[in-house]
Amino acid sequence: MAQIKIYGLRSNLLPVREKLSNTIHRCSMEALGLPEDKRAHRFFPLDREDFLMPGGRSDAYTIIEISIIEGRTIETRKKLIRLLFDRIRDEVGIAHQDIEICIYESPAENWGFRGFHGDEVQLDYKVRI
Repeated sequence: MAQIKIYGLRSNLLPVREKLSNTIHRCSMEALGLPEDKRAHRFFPLDREDFLMPGGRSDAYTIIEISIIEGRTIETRKKLIRLLFDRIRDEVGIAHQDIEICIYESPAENWGFRGFHGDEVQLDYKVRI
């Protein structure tokens, strides 16, 4: 299970939304082993006055927050971050400098989906990778 939130300036995020979502999902499938049909992305296009950014960033500045059930190794999480940086740059055209990524992990029992607690659901993919 992964829930992904993507924040950016409305004028820059909306034109690349589909390409960015496809790229993020391919990275998630490769690094986390997510099935193709497990895409849960939420886009937050913001007006300039609602999206303050650090110096040295362009209007393409994008924040990606990934919430996952704990269990992935450090290597797996680092692989996901590296794939995201490189493929978003190569496929979407957003420079490394303009991408910030944060992975949040929580225990399976803190998740709820399909009417069950996350630690009670039999997933069709591995979490401990």
